[in-house]
Amino acid sequence: MLKHRGFPGRLPGTDFQFTIRRANVKEGATPLISRERFKDRRAPDRRADEAFIAALWEHFGEEPFERGNLDAGRLSWLFGREVVAAEDPFDPRSYEALLKIDLKRARLSYPDIFNDAQDDWDDEEDDEEWDDDED
Repeated sequence: MLKHRGFPGRLPGTDFQFTIRRANVKEGATPLISRERFKDRRAPDRRADEAFIAALWEHFGEEPFERGNLDAGRLSWLFGREVVAAEDPFDPRSYEALLKIDLKRARLSYPDIFNDAQDDWDDEEDDEEWDDDED
């Protein structure tokens, strides 16, 4: 099982886990499932989802990534929507399974996380336009 070095282990100040310490050799990886998110979810649960997708974005960006030691429970809240399989066939019980962020869906669900990246891009374009005007 690949351990994602530098990835946060949990949401600071809470018990919301983002990674696991060791592989389950006896029963294998917990399968990823698509959990339904209801509108009346508690605010701390929503914050944990947002922090987790932000960590995925910061750590992996748009590139496919191996499931490794990422927590199956936390991934399952995003799986099938903001996080999708990056390989076919996909094995939901494999630590080596490849996943990726569905950027279009993630931007819709968590605009605050991805607007910062878009704002940085827009600033660079504005700087270039400004430089052209000075010539």
